[in-house]
Amino acid sequence: MTMKKIIAGLFLSLLLVTGLSQAQSTGEDKLNQFVQHVETFQAAFEQTVIDPEGQVMEQAQGLFVLSRPGKFRWDYETPYPQKIVADGKNIWFYDVDLEQVTVKSQQEALAETPATLLSGELVPEDKYNINNLPSDDGLLWVELTPKQTESNFQAVTLAFDGDVLQQMIMRDSFDQRTRLTFTQVIENPKFKQDMFKFTPPTGIDVVGEAQQ
Repeated sequence: MTMKKIIAGLFLSLLLVTGLSQAQSTGEDKLNQFVQHVETFQAAFEQTVIDPEGQVMEQAQGLFVLSRPGKFRWDYETPYPQKIVADGKNIWFYDVDLEQVTVKSQQEALAETPATLLSGELVPEDKYNINNLPSDDGLLWVELTPKQTESNFQAVTLAFDGDVLQQMIMRDSFDQRTRLTFTQVIENPKFKQDMFKFTPPTGIDVVGEAQQ
């Protein structure tokens, strides 16, 4: 399971949360506002993966779009073009350089990540401890930690610039961190009907079988 798959599933699971408790402070309040009012989302992203010693392991950039519940796509543009598209039933991983597409049942693929299933069901409130964090950078930070000790991630931290989601940091069970920084954010845009439809290019190898 690659970090990009984990990121895709984890980010969408957070956007599906609608049952979080009422905010007691500003950071949590912004999180509640976000998950309650954002149905579609679009942003450019910069991804940085950092090892436990603080060394940068990987950097990437691209475009993320989402339509709740269960549809999203990550279009990685640099350093290598890749696409991850979830259409509600299947999740497609297209490596442009390798000329290969892998398709899996969306439910099965995301069950392998820290995310809950992307079936449109709500994420229960009791799955996360939610804590506001102090800040000296002008952003409003809130941390979510799983209550289940067997989870393979330690925490997810989100930062809001006003009402806008600006950063997301995931720390896995090996203390590796993945930071996503969002720019050019558009909340509740209208997408074309085929935005989340993926058709493998002609002549490309397809591994797996799509669910009908």
